Amino acid sequence: MIERFYLKEFLTFKEAELEFKPGLIVFTGPSGSGKSILMRSILASVGLDGVDASVCESSVSWQINVDEHGIDNESTNVFRHVKKEKTNYFINNQRTSKSSMESISSTYLRHLSLKDYSDFEPTALISLLDERIALEYPEHLMCLQEHRAKFSEYKKLSDELKVIEEQEKKLTELKEFAAYEIAKIDAIKPTVGEDEALNVIKKQLSKKEKIEESIHAAEAIFQYESQVSSALNMLEAESSFFDDAMNELRSIFESSLDKLEELEGVSVEEVLDRIEQLSELKRRYGGIEEALAYREQKGIELESYERIEHSKGELTHKIAKRMQELDVLADELSRKRSHALDRSLEKLNGYLNMLYLRPATLHVERVEHHLLGIDRVVLGLEGTKLDKLSSGEFNRLRLALLALRVESMEDLGGVLMLDEIDANLSGEESMSVAKVLRHLSRCYQIFVISHQPQLTSMGEQHFLIYKDNESRVRELNDEERIEEIARIISGEGISEEAKGFAKELFERVRMENGK
Repeated sequence: MIERFYLKEFLTFKEAELEFKPGLIVFTGPSGSGKSILMRSILASVGLDGVDASVCESSVSWQINVDEHGIDNESTNVFRHVKKEKTNYFINNQRTSKSSMESISSTYLRHLSLKDYSDFEPTALISLLDERIALEYPEHLMCLQEHRAKFSEYKKLSDELKVIEEQEKKLTELKEFAAYEIAKIDAIKPTVGEDEALNVIKKQLSKKEKIEESIHAAEAIFQYESQVSSALNMLEAESSFFDDAMNELRSIFESSLDKLEELEGVSVEEVLDRIEQLSELKRRYGGIEEALAYREQKGIELESYERIEHSKGELTHKIAKRMQELDVLADELSRKRSHALDRSLEKLNGYLNMLYLRPATLHVERVEHHLLGIDRVVLGLEGTKLDKLSSGEFNRLRLALLALRVESMEDLGGVLMLDEIDANLSGEESMSVAKVLRHLSRCYQIFVISHQPQLTSMGEQHFLIYKDNESRVRELNDEERIEEIARIISGEGISEEAKGFAKELFERVRMENGK
């Protein structure tokens, strides 16, 4: 519940501080006094709306998931947003984000806005049935949890199979392409560094004849080797340097001629063709190493394509097994839901009768497997489609569903915020709404703006919003409540007759509620 609320400097409000109790809390006041502004501010204080207040703060009894949000719980958790140049959000004086604050608050607080169909969604209606069944058969929730887990696994396996089947459509083409790419590279059988070696050979072949001629011509120097040695000896000069040079020169010539001899069987055309093949690979893949890496990748892909048939067979077997298990669980869930349907409809129609609405229709349709089974619960109101209901009928039908849900709740369910839910209703209809809200307030703390005396008289706390240059709010005592109810009945000029009716209504409600 929300225990305390503080507001500073927002639109017509300069400052407001309120203490709240559990139960049904009513806000009333003349038109334009600031009721909707106050309601928006309470929502904004816990991150569920955006307002430009200087300070907007609520103290709440909600528990925070420390692991998820990183915020420690205190005896009372304080949600606050402060605006200076920009708006900053805090929980227990620890800075946080609006989205994080909203995530925590939305677990505990529901703001029922007009034409919100979420309570009528098939999944919400199934959950309502399941909650009621679980009161009598606790194992029903275990069956539901097991179905959820197996369906999630079934969905995952089915998604994997879809991927395989999509791949399978292109499998022949993919296998042919991978094999073609591999064969193209294998036909050349490149090796790293081969292109550099071939370019050296190419250069040598292009100069082979000239090199041989040049060496043979230069070999004439060796005819004068002995004469040079004799001359150096006669001069008594050191000749070892000359001998070493001539030996080195002879070695170079011999080595070069040996290499040229090795090229005798090499075809220039074959070398050029090989260089062209390697060059094509380099142009296509960026290099020999890259071509070999690409070939390895395609080999891996080809192996994976060949494994697909095996994987598909395994997945198909697993999916069939999960579906058999789901069928058993879903049939058990359906059986319990069908059994509970008539009693739930009877209860629902009891609330609708209290609310002066036509009886509802409620039936279960069998649909494809989903997270909650094979059931789809459909709600209707005799003679009228849900999207054709008036706002008053729509909200009363939703109240009936909430009242039905309260029967399966044991702990305080959090906070409901309703804006003018009794607008445009007759006195009888308004009183019926008030009684149901009082019933709901056993499990919810309920904030409601009202313009009708019946709902106003039913409140366990009553706050008046009024204006004297600025908007103000204060809690009313019993006498003041009677005065405010009389104002709602007759307008600003309160008659004695209106005051008498207000007092009678207020005291009758207190007696009915044991006060």
